[in-house]
Amino acid sequence: MEDPAMKAGWLPRLLLSPSVLLTLVCVYGCILFTVYLSFTASTLLPRHEWAGTAAYTRLLGLENWKISANNLAVFASLYIAIAMALGLVLAILIDQKIRAEAVLRSIFLYPMALSFIVTGTAWKWLLDPGVGLEKSMHLLGWQGFAFGWIKDGDMAIYCVVIAAVWQTSGFAMALFLAGLRGVDSEQIHAARLDGARTWQVYWRIILPQLGPVFVSAFVILAHMAIKSYDLVIALTNGGPGRSTWLPSVFMYQYSFTRNEMAVGAASSVLMLLAVGAIVLPYLWGAMRSAGGRHD
Repeated sequence: MEDPAMKAGWLPRLLLSPSVLLTLVCVYGCILFTVYLSFTASTLLPRHEWAGTAAYTRLLGLENWKISANNLAVFASLYIAIAMALGLVLAILIDQKIRAEAVLRSIFLYPMALSFIVTGTAWKWLLDPGVGLEKSMHLLGWQGFAFGWIKDGDMAIYCVVIAAVWQTSGFAMALFLAGLRGVDSEQIHAARLDGARTWQVYWRIILPQLGPVFVSAFVILAHMAIKSYDLVIALTNGGPGRSTWLPSVFMYQYSFTRNEMAVGAASSVLMLLAVGAIVLPYLWGAMRSAGGRHD
C-alpha cells in the first residue's frame, strides 16, 4: 500500500511541475535567449554570429534611443510622483470615516480593472481636439477653449502621464489606505491629547509609519512606467513623430519593424536591468525583514 506521506510529498510537485516548466521555458528561457541575441549580429531573423557588444554600442549612439530614454525620465518622474501624491490624498480623505466609503473606493479603483489599451483608446478620444474635450467645449459655447496637447510634439508626453495617473492612482490609494488603517491609533490619540494639530499628527506620526507603503508603491509604479507600451501605442502610437517614444516602443520598432533584432534585444536587456535595479533591492529587503521576524 502506498504511504500517504509519500503521496502527499510528490502529488503537489506533480501538479505544479507543468507551471514551473512553462515558466522556466517561456519566461526565463526567453530572457536568456534575448540576452544571447543582444550579443549577436541578428537583423531580420536571429543569427548566431557572435558580435560582442556591438549592438549595445550602436544602441547607445542612436538618437531614437536617447529620445526614448529622455521621454521615459519625464514620464516616469511625473507619473510616479503625481500618482503617489494623488493616491495619498485620496487615501487620507477616505480614511476620515466618510459616508459611502465603499462606493468611493470602488469608483477610484475601477480604472485599474481596465486594460491599458482601453484606457489609451478612451483618453485618445477625450483628448482629440476634433471629437473630445475641445470639441465639446466649443459646442457649449466656449469657442476660445483649446486643448491640443495630443497633437503637440512638446506636450504629447504629458497626455500619456495624465492617462497613466488616471488608471493607477486608485491603486496607489488602496495601498496607502491599507497603510493608514494599520497605524497605531493609540499614538494618534496620545498626540491629540498633547495638543498636536492634525497636520502635525500626519507629518510626525502617520507618514513616517507609511515608509514601507511608499517604497512598495514606488517599486510597483516604477516598473510599470519602464514597461509601458500598450498605453502609449493606443493613445499616441508613439507620436507625433517620436515625441512619446519610450524604450518599450523603441524595442518593438527596432526588433520587428526596422529589422535590427540585436539592437532591439539590447534595449530589452537594458530595460530588464532597470527593472531589476528597482525590484531586486526591494525583494532583498523584504526577505531580510521576513527572516528577521522569524528569528
